[in-house]
Amino acid sequence: MSLFKKIVSKLTNKPDNDEKQSLEKLGDSLKNADLDYKFAQLFTHSGGFFNYCADEAEALQTLNQILKIEGAKNIFCCDKELQNFLSVLKTDYTPELQHQNDAAFISCEYLIAYDGRIMLSHNNILHYHSSKLPQKIIIMANVSQIVNNLNDAMGKIKRNGNIKNLTSISGGQNKLDATAPNNKLFLLLLED
Repeated sequence: MSLFKKIVSKLTNKPDNDEKQSLEKLGDSLKNADLDYKFAQLFTHSGGFFNYCADEAEALQTLNQILKIEGAKNIFCCDKELQNFLSVLKTDYTPELQHQNDAAFISCEYLIAYDGRIMLSHNNILHYHSSKLPQKIIIMANVSQIVNNLNDAMGKIKRNGNIKNLTSISGGQNKLDATAPNNKLFLLLLED
């Protein structure tokens, strides 16, 4: 790509073909890799922060470090189990999204290994659009939630019943994700 086209694509915030090809090349090079490894590589490539946690104690410690480093003090968290983590850390949270929330601590439906994206639904973000979430998003998931591709995730969702407000998000460096250009996305991946 010529220098002029690169400059124009940066100014107009359009993804340049090199970035798209880079993600595709990485995905192709990992096609025979384990799903968890492939997901972690593509998730971090798109700008996400990946944290593997062997157990809940390690997840709690990692969550505490993220909250301190990011200066997050008022968290949106609608999941009762995740609210327990925040209570242990004595961190303020709201079960409904509010303007003053500086971070979100949520669960997810599935982790898509094909492109490193995270699938969310109304179970995770209620009726809110993903673009309305705070810029700092912390997601807790289990290794068993990793699926190969979007088709596998949709098949599992179809078998599990009616799920509304389906969307997916990726790390803030992925220029293909126009809904969240400045998000900081943290994943705490727990062993089942």
